[in-house]
Amino acid sequence: MLFALDVGNTNTVLALYNLELDRPGDLVANWRVTTQKTQTADEFGVLILSLLSLHKIDPAAVTGVIISSVVPPLDSTLRRVSERYFKIKPLFVEPGIKTGMPLLIDNPAELGADRVANGVAAFERYGGPCVVVDFGTATSFDVVSEKGEFLGGVIAPGLGISADALFSHAARLARVNIKKPAKAIGTNTVTNLQSGIFYGYIGLVDGILERVIDELRATSNSAPKVIATGGLANLIADDSKYITGVDHLLTLDGLRLIYQRNLTQKHAPRARRMKETAS
Repeated sequence: MLFALDVGNTNTVLALYNLELDRPGDLVANWRVTTQKTQTADEFGVLILSLLSLHKIDPAAVTGVIISSVVPPLDSTLRRVSERYFKIKPLFVEPGIKTGMPLLIDNPAELGADRVANGVAAFERYGGPCVVVDFGTATSFDVVSEKGEFLGGVIAPGLGISADALFSHAARLARVNIKKPAKAIGTNTVTNLQSGIFYGYIGLVDGILERVIDELRATSNSAPKVIATGGLANLIADDSKYITGVDHLLTLDGLRLIYQRNLTQKHAPRARRMKETAS
């Protein structure tokens, strides 16, 4: 099985995929946990073993590990976790890895690993052109051409940190739950805030998408598919004029595809040798 980790600034999403020839890509289990930047390898290892135990999965069944991370301080920790608890050298999504997707941007080395995975999975599953809106700590818009090329995108402040900025700088405005209000015109401070935060963010998302779609239409023969992913995708997607679907496993599925594109005959034996040496 393949163990895939998508490490974000706020959450880490993990998944197990079946790699057997008769069922390649089958999702076995997936989890979402809080990213702890100071977590040690052993603390992270205990968490992973506990999650596997809940599903009665033997760690020895894991034959591959792939990681996308936008939290560099955790990279060495995750490498130790993989080698210590799975006896496998992990594959990181980083410059030089085979993705099967041309990156038509100024500096491919600065592109976030999660955005690469989003683009790969979106084109594989939905075709091109397409746009992925990833609602995380920041909200990213990843644009893929009709030919499957990563064209670039947009990064905007995330919904959560946008609201936090308002609450932290306005002394008389108390923190409220971020949710869709019953109507746009609020009748008290709480509903005023909820309306401004929610519909204001809808306006940001749709305003950006309108411009991105217009630019894509100038070079494409078909309208782009717009897919949302990330922890807050469901909150925003239903009220967006342009988002056509939500796919919470898009990034993880992209990691699986990238792993399979980098899998050669020499990778699997190396993982087995590490297990044999440690036993």
